[in-house]
Amino acid sequence: MATYIKGTYSKSIYESSAGYHIGIMRVIDTNDESLSDFIGRTITFTGYFHELNNIDTYMFYGKKINHEKYGEQFQVESYERCKPEEKDSIIDFLTSGLFKGIGEKKATRIVEALGKDTLKIILDEPNNLILIPSVTKKDIDTLHNKLKEYEESYETILYLQDLGFNTKDSMIVYNTYKKKTKEIIEEDIYKIILDIHEITFKKIDIVALKSGIAKDDKKRVKAALLYIMDEVSNTYGHSYYFYDELVSYLPRVLGVIPEESRVEECLKELELDLLIMHKENRYYLKEMYEAETLIVKRLRMLNNNKERVEKKLDDNLNALEDVFGIKYNNEQLEAIKKSITKDLVIITGGPGTGKTTILQGICELYRMMNKLSYEKLISNIALLAPTGRAAKRMSEATSLPASTIHRFLKWSKETNRFQVNQYNKSKVELVIIDESSMIDTYLFANLLKGLSSNCRIVIVGDDHQLPSVGPGQVLHDLIESNALDVVELKELYRQNKESNIINLAYDIRRKEIDESRFNVDEDLTFIKCLDSEVMNYISEIATTYKDLNYKKFQILAPMYKGLNGIDEINKQVQEIDNPKSKVLKELKQSDVVLRENDKVIQLTNMPDDNVYNGDIGIIDEITTNTKKEIRIDFDGNVVKYTPANFDNFRLAYAISIHKSQGSEFDVVVLPLVKGYQRMLYQKLIYTAVTRAKKKLYLIGDINALKYASKNTEVDIRRTTIKDYLINGII
Repeated sequence: MATYIKGTYSKSIYESSAGYHIGIMRVIDTNDESLSDFIGRTITFTGYFHELNNIDTYMFYGKKINHEKYGEQFQVESYERCKPEEKDSIIDFLTSGLFKGIGEKKATRIVEALGKDTLKIILDEPNNLILIPSVTKKDIDTLHNKLKEYEESYETILYLQDLGFNTKDSMIVYNTYKKKTKEIIEEDIYKIILDIHEITFKKIDIVALKSGIAKDDKKRVKAALLYIMDEVSNTYGHSYYFYDELVSYLPRVLGVIPEESRVEECLKELELDLLIMHKENRYYLKEMYEAETLIVKRLRMLNNNKERVEKKLDDNLNALEDVFGIKYNNEQLEAIKKSITKDLVIITGGPGTGKTTILQGICELYRMMNKLSYEKLISNIALLAPTGRAAKRMSEATSLPASTIHRFLKWSKETNRFQVNQYNKSKVELVIIDESSMIDTYLFANLLKGLSSNCRIVIVGDDHQLPSVGPGQVLHDLIESNALDVVELKELYRQNKESNIINLAYDIRRKEIDESRFNVDEDLTFIKCLDSEVMNYISEIATTYKDLNYKKFQILAPMYKGLNGIDEINKQVQEIDNPKSKVLKELKQSDVVLRENDKVIQLTNMPDDNVYNGDIGIIDEITTNTKKEIRIDFDGNVVKYTPANFDNFRLAYAISIHKSQGSEFDVVVLPLVKGYQRMLYQKLIYTAVTRAKKKLYLIGDINALKYASKNTEVDIRRTTIKDYLINGII
C-alpha cells in the first residue's frame, strides 16, 4: 500500500495559480513507521491540489523527502478528501463558513433531523430541509448549490485522473478551466496544449488515444501540425515551414498517413483560428510571425528616427579618450558617436576589434553628455546579455551592473511569462545588448515589448559566432539586410595584429587555413596525431596546467559521446586534476563520480540561488550520509544541491563549445578529430577558437579543421526578418 498521512490542513505557506501548494498538515495517522513521530504534530507538505480547507480530513499519498532548505517534508503525489460522517464533524463542516448564513444552531437542527446522511440528502433531496424549523428556502439553495459545487470540483479531479492525467497535471488543468473542465476536454482535449504550457502534446496525445480518438481525427491532426512546427523550429532554428515539409513529418507523429485533403483542411482551420499564418508558400506559427514582424516594425521605426544633434560631442570624445588613456580608431569613434546620436545602432566585429572597449566608452560618454551621477546612470541604462557569464564579463568591462535579459524582464518560472512586458514597460532610456548573436527571435521580441518606445538600443555582437539555441538568427538578419545602421569594426588593435589565435579566427572566416601560423609562437599550437592519441595529449596538457586557476584553463569539445567526447575527457582529466583521495568525499551519480574539489558547470537557471546556465564552480562539500547534499562554490556564492537537482550540473574539465559561448579563458584546449565530423562546421569552430585569450592548443587532424572552416551549410536557417526589412512585411 502507498505511504500515506492522514490529518487536517492547517495553513498555506505558498500557493501558485496552477494549484501548487506548500502547506502545513496536522497528522492524526500514518502507515509509515518513519512518519509516526509526526502523529499529533504538524508536517510541511508540497503538491498540487484543487482546493484545501480547514474543515475536512485528508489522506495524502506520497513520500517523505528532505528539502535542501526546509528539511523534512511530505511530497504529495495524490490525495483524497475524507467526508465527515460523525454528527459533530458534519456540524463543524456546515458551520465552517463555506455555507453563508448557516450558524451552529441551524446546523445542529439540520443534522439532528437528517442524521448521518445529511450531506447526501442535501445533495439529492434538498426539499426535505423545508420541514426543519428556521431553515429558509435561501438556506436550502445555499447548502445545495455550494455543496454541489464542492463535490463537482473533486469529481472533476477524479475524472481527469481516470482519463490518465497524473495528480499534478489534473490540478493544473482543473485550476485553469474550473467548471468548464469536462466541457472543454470533451470538445477538444488538445486545447489544453494552447492554454497550459506545462502540458505537452505528447502527454495529451497519450490520454486522447487512450480515450479512443481516431488517429487521423482533425483535432489530432491540427494539434500535431502545431507540435511539428514548434519542434522543427526549436531543433533547426527555422521560423517558417513548407507544406511538403509538414506533410512529411505527420506520419511519424500520428502513426498514420492522413489524407491530403484532411491536412489542407486542418491547415486552413488553423489559419482561420489565428494559430498559424500562411504567407505565400510559408507557414508560420502565429507567435513566430508576430515576433518577426514586431522586431522589423520596431527597429525600422527606431532606425528612421531623426538623429540627435549633440553639442560638444567631439570635445566630450576627446575628454573620454583622456579619461581612459586611449586613442579610438575611426571605426570605434563612429560606433560610440552613433550610440549617442542614434536611437538604434548595431556594432559588429570579430575578436581583437575593441567591442569591449567601446562598451565602456559608450556608458561613460552617455553619463558625461547627460551630466549624470553614477547612481542616476545605473537607473537610466540597462546592460544586458543572453547568459549569466556574458553579463558578468560585461559588468567587469564597464564597472557597471549588467544582467541577463531574462532577469531584466523578470521572467517567472511558475507562469513562463515575463513580468516586464508591453503592459508593464521598463523605464530605462538606453539599452546595450552584448553577445547578441545568441539572442533568439522570441527573446528579442519580448525584450522589445518590455522597452518604452523612446528607449535607445545598442546591439553588439559577432555574427560569425554560433547562432542562438532557440529559433532565428536575429543579429545575422539585421546585419545582412543592409537596412539598418550598422558599424562594422574591422581594424585590429595593434597588439592583436600579431596574435596567431585571432588571425586563425579570421582564417576560419575566410575558409583558408594558413598552417604556417601553427607552432611558431607560444600562443598557438597544433599537435597532429591520430584519434586514438588525442586523449594522451589532452592528459599531458592538463597535467602542465594543473595548478592554473580553474577559471583560466578550459577544454572544449563539440560532442559528449565517443572516444574523444566530453564525457570521456572529463573522466580522464578528473583523475589528473582531482584524483581519488581518502580526504575527499565523493558520490556516484549515474555513471559519473562527483568528488569534492571537482570543477563543474551549471546546466540550468536557478535565479533564486543566483546561479545560471553556464556558470562554472567548484564542489566545496559533499555529504554522503542518509541526507545526501552537494555544495558548490560559484565565485563565493555557495549553492546547496540535493539528489532532486543533481542533474542541474555536470563535470566541467571539458565543456561543450555551445556552453562556452559568452566566456573567455586564458588557455583553451580544442581536440579536432574525424569522429566529430557531423559537428564540425565554421561557426562552431570559430566560436571555440575565439574563447582563447592567451594560448590555444589544437589536437588531432588538420583536415578536420580545414573541413570545419569550409562547412557553412549547417548554419542555414530559414527566417524572414532580413526579407521583411528589405522588401516590407507581407
